Amino acid sequence: MKISTDLARFGRGFVYAWNGIRAAVKEERNFRFHLCASVYACAAGRLAGLDATGFALLALCIFAMLGMELMNSAVERAVDKPDTTHWWSAGAAKDMAAGAVMVTALGTICVAVCLFGNPAALTAIWCGVTASPLTVGLWALSLVAAYGFTFRFGNRKEKEENDAANHAE
Repeated sequence: MKISTDLARFGRGFVYAWNGIRAAVKEERNFRFHLCASVYACAAGRLAGLDATGFALLALCIFAMLGMELMNSAVERAVDKPDTTHWWSAGAAKDMAAGAVMVTALGTICVAVCLFGNPAALTAIWCGVTASPLTVGLWALSLVAAYGFTFRFGNRKEKEENDAANHAE
């Protein structure tokens, strides 16, 4: 009986994690931005002909970035309404979490420069994107879709109302 209870609790942990990711997709613009950037980074890796090590580095950066965005969002929510004696600490915690995202982003940019910053990779990506008018159109359409997903998708109004209420207090 104990084993099934432990397994059920273990399984619920995955459900809670998935719920957190779904909430981030619905409510966090920056998380959606990083999801879109991840898709383009993988496409660039494919066009540049990255080897397994290059894709492993790319995957590590993608998941580190998404993980830091989730952590930043969690910290922001956890300290959104501090009492008056803890407001400074709450602000510092939010700033530090945002700083952690920035540090991860800078590291990711460094890896991207190493992976894609050579003329051969840049040429391969450019040739892949501009191979035909159809591919140019598809890339342009994907950018419109990414913009819509990043800035127009989700519970933006509800989140903005909550943010406004939190800042008014």
